[in-house]
Amino acid sequence: MLNAFIPIWLLTALGYLTARFDLVGAVSADVEAVLGRFVFRVAMPASLFGMLAKADLHALANTSIVAFGVSSLVACGIGLVMGTRLFGRDVPNGAVVAMASGYVNSANLGIPVAVQVLGNAVFLSTVILFNTVLVTPIVLTLMGLSDGPAPGLRQRLRGIAMLPVHNPIIIASAFGALVSATHFHVPVDVSSALSLLGGAAVPVALITLGMSLHGGKRAAPEATNQAKFARTRKSVVTETIASITLKTAFQPVLAYVLAHYVLNLPAHDVLAVTLCAALPTAQNVFIYASEYALDTTFARNSVIFSTVASMAGLWTVAALLK
Repeated sequence: MLNAFIPIWLLTALGYLTARFDLVGAVSADVEAVLGRFVFRVAMPASLFGMLAKADLHALANTSIVAFGVSSLVACGIGLVMGTRLFGRDVPNGAVVAMASGYVNSANLGIPVAVQVLGNAVFLSTVILFNTVLVTPIVLTLMGLSDGPAPGLRQRLRGIAMLPVHNPIIIASAFGALVSATHFHVPVDVSSALSLLGGAAVPVALITLGMSLHGGKRAAPEATNQAKFARTRKSVVTETIASITLKTAFQPVLAYVLAHYVLNLPAHDVLAVTLCAALPTAQNVFIYASEYALDTTFARNSVIFSTVASMAGLWTVAALLK
């Protein structure tokens, strides 16, 4: 299982070294911002469209995904309430806490872990579909809410309804789901190009994450922006620990209880649900926070430390349930 983590650490370290030694010959913060926008606006939409276009949307209609989905949504919901009520964040930054608390790294880490422990990635494909179709649009809509003066109810509803129209990830996911539902055949050349482009999403996102670890020279607007999220050290530590606890402990325990005691799933399905729920926070939370100019420091720390903590959690799940 350790082998599944090695590529993540290597690419993150490469990103740090790229910023540390100015390997791209520019201000690291500027490069980090450009790469983040590339992932969010180009590579990730291509990846999600290609994945959903080939997906079987009927896979969401199974009992196992109910247990996982409820555990994920509950963890995200608690994270949102915790971020906004307990730590005084606005709704967009509360959505960052929510995503860090319940959105699993189901692709680049989840697939090798599932293959190693479960023998296949069948259930993981359903988890990816659930995250893409349901969780991502909700989180991105919350992140896109304005923190300006409160508009009237009609303007607020209209603003929320129009947010997905301006979001390339939601647009690409919607078109991918439409292609799947209508059984439209995407031309081979187009599909191959999208596959190549989408393949850049994960490695570039990890390199961007690694670059954010370098505390060197940063552009003035970026430094000013991050000053908005300055918090006391005690608050930062408490919030990060609470989020990681929700993600790596609360969510898998809740998933196990739902799968085993509430839904009475077979042992192998209980293992699959619990294992997937124990996966760490996806690096997408950092990319999304960067795109919406939210608290990237918290997002970065959540990804890194939850990944470290999940190594013990995933091993424990496999040892107890397999």
